[in-house]
Amino acid sequence: MTQDPTNYEVLHAPEGVPIKAWTRGVPFEDEARRQLLNVAQLPFIHRWVAAMPDVHWGIGATVGSVIPTLGAIIPAAVGVDIGCGMMAARTSLRAQDLPDSLRSMRTRIEAAVPHGLSRSRGGRDKGSWGNPPGHVDRVWSELSGEFEQIAAKHPKVARANHRVHLGTLGTGNHFIEVCLDEMDRVWVMLHSGSRGVGNRIGTYFIELAKRDMQRWFLNLPDQNLAYFPEGTEHFDDYVEAVSWAQRFAMCNRQLMMQAVIGALRELPELPPFEVDTEAVNCHHNYVARERHYGKNVLVTRKGAVRAGRGELGIIPGSMGAHSYIVRGKGNPESFESCSHGAGRAMSRAEAKRRFSLEDHVKATQTVECRKDAAVIDETPAAYKPIDAVMQAQRDLVDVEHTLTQVVCVKG
Repeated sequence: MTQDPTNYEVLHAPEGVPIKAWTRGVPFEDEARRQLLNVAQLPFIHRWVAAMPDVHWGIGATVGSVIPTLGAIIPAAVGVDIGCGMMAARTSLRAQDLPDSLRSMRTRIEAAVPHGLSRSRGGRDKGSWGNPPGHVDRVWSELSGEFEQIAAKHPKVARANHRVHLGTLGTGNHFIEVCLDEMDRVWVMLHSGSRGVGNRIGTYFIELAKRDMQRWFLNLPDQNLAYFPEGTEHFDDYVEAVSWAQRFAMCNRQLMMQAVIGALRELPELPPFEVDTEAVNCHHNYVARERHYGKNVLVTRKGAVRAGRGELGIIPGSMGAHSYIVRGKGNPESFESCSHGAGRAMSRAEAKRRFSLEDHVKATQTVECRKDAAVIDETPAAYKPIDAVMQAQRDLVDVEHTLTQVVCVKG
């Protein structure tokens, strides 16, 4: 790695394009480096690959990477949580309006939005709707026609949770939070994506790309980097399917935000309030057509947020750290991108080995949240320090608001 006078460092692959990494002052694991070097060897990368400060190992492509491509698309670089992203809204409530005990707020949110996963035989999965309410079905009716067209060409995609997952949170690092900003104003923030149907679409097309590579006898540095060349049938089908899943994800977050705001309005402990500003509803696992350095390219952001000049974005910390509403600087070197969060410092299995329930309780003592063994893999110390991540990308975004969680709902 060579030093660069700008805020990033440059990795040089033996063959292929450079990697510009905004990783100064934050951990950068060897496995993630190797993955980035693999991506850099692909023949259709435009200019370079950008690595954000929350970069860490992922399946196929690195989480926290920005991959601009000419004439090809890599399904595993988008991943299986297609359209995963953030939404935040500021209310007219202030810290002094909140009750002394926030448990009722958490339980009301948990009741309003299906979350988690149950694997017991029979009965409804608690993380999905048994019978979706009317307003959810109305949104699904706007999405279902195109989905049926996609499923007609690719029947395996049809067997997915779609209607019953619309407006639901999911598991893992997906969350709903009530936060306070630097002026003690109350915000609602949430993180989720395209749920079961996005997972099915992503998994199906990743395997389809691998089969295409085998049929064409193309060798890759990693089979998970299998791609669809532009102009092929599967390229067009994937673009159609991934675009639809991204719309599903956007609608999913909008429905959950409506449900959370509605639940808070019903809390007798809270005064009447308004929603002043919707900060942003943005993806951080997605692909989009953009123009960079004189070329129309496909930009895949896997764990990265678009940060065009003046554009608002959200960079969440862990469940015990600050989160940030940011405004992009439009830095062309990062393809107008920034990190999507703090980024994991270790695997979920390692976090469960390393931290005790007592550690988790202590780390989240100021947050009304679950404090049980099942969420230890999401404990704050399992993530990189968000302040170091923000410092490493100071040339990519300006901080508009600093948020501190007071309530956190995990799946």
